[in-house]
Amino acid sequence: MAKVFPASQVIVVGGGLAGMSAANQAVECGGKTVLLDKSSFCGGNSTKATSGINGAGTKTQKAKGIPDNAEVFLADTMKGGAKKPEIAKVLCANSAADVDWLVDKFDLDLSLVARLGGHSQPRTHRGAERFPGMTITYALIQMLEKVAEKTDRARIITKAEVYELIMNGSAVVGCVYKKGGASFNEYGPLVFCSGGYGADFGSNSLLAKYRPDLLHLPTTNGEHCTGDAIKMGEAIGAKTIDLEWVQVHPTGLVKPDDPDAKVKFLAAEALRGVGGLVLDAEGKRFANELGRRDYVTGEMWKNKPPFRLCLNKAASDEIIWHCKHYTGRGVMKFYETGADLAKDMGVPLQTLIDVHDKHYEAAKKTEKDPDGGSWPAYPSGKSWDEASGKTGSGKKFYHNMIPGS
Repeated sequence: MAKVFPASQVIVVGGGLAGMSAANQAVECGGKTVLLDKSSFCGGNSTKATSGINGAGTKTQKAKGIPDNAEVFLADTMKGGAKKPEIAKVLCANSAADVDWLVDKFDLDLSLVARLGGHSQPRTHRGAERFPGMTITYALIQMLEKVAEKTDRARIITKAEVYELIMNGSAVVGCVYKKGGASFNEYGPLVFCSGGYGADFGSNSLLAKYRPDLLHLPTTNGEHCTGDAIKMGEAIGAKTIDLEWVQVHPTGLVKPDDPDAKVKFLAAEALRGVGGLVLDAEGKRFANELGRRDYVTGEMWKNKPPFRLCLNKAASDEIIWHCKHYTGRGVMKFYETGADLAKDMGVPLQTLIDVHDKHYEAAKKTEKDPDGGSWPAYPSGKSWDEASGKTGSGKKFYHNMIPGS
């Protein structure tokens, strides 16, 4: 730190949830911070998070009687294929305090807790309305903006693209950014929170370098996700690890009037968490929707598209804000009856009834045997409806098509 000046100023690059958390904590601990974001507004991909934030052993869970803790979370994480237990342990051990910090410090509503893919307990926290990523991130942005307005301890600079690191020997002591055609220097220790590289499809991109097999897929990343910090780090000799681990999310949403768009809407995992079913071209269920993302994606590649994510009334009522939002954006369609859905899919209504009945029966069995279920992944643990045999032609449905179509 002796080589870094002024040490009282922390430079945070990236204005998503990670960057806003770092900047707010710097201020909370008595320091000063300047936050730089190359976009015209802060938020990043964090505002797109539509399912919630995971925490094990939170105050909310305890109030609801959910028997969860960091050890169970760690076991789930390792079971899901994590290769670095020392890192997973830190993530899981800090999760409860992190979620509680958001609730206590920023007065956030994270009172709803759901069990999503790969989890053995309900631990994904969200509020009653709006997308949780947007709600959480904006609360942190507003807090930092207040500090910036009233004191000299925080600055937020948007449209500021960091393109070079300032070195003092082998130490990074600042950065250079461009804004409005001019270049500016900032000095101090850097915290890079600038995200990944999933939206960089160029021939010289990190995606082309590390995962060329995925270049053909669409993305739900914002156009800002081009791996700038990684490239700058590599340019000064920084080592990288695990850049080949790119997660393919199973559920993005296809816009009917632009089905080949490279950027898709993210279909919240919460849509599956409340009971949404993923069906193939024949209207059949082929995987456990609450399995790990790599598992669900792998099963989709084995089966016949187009794939559809379907929620009946019991499921959609639990997450109605999301459904109305997606419907308004033209990426989800509402059906008055299951018969209407079956007709649009070109499958017999009885197929959808049978799929529902089998899922309901599996859910009831899972209640008695949490490690059971007929799918080679985590069991669903939740019924799709209130009773067997009631799907029929009288149920309302929300439905969207997902990539692979």
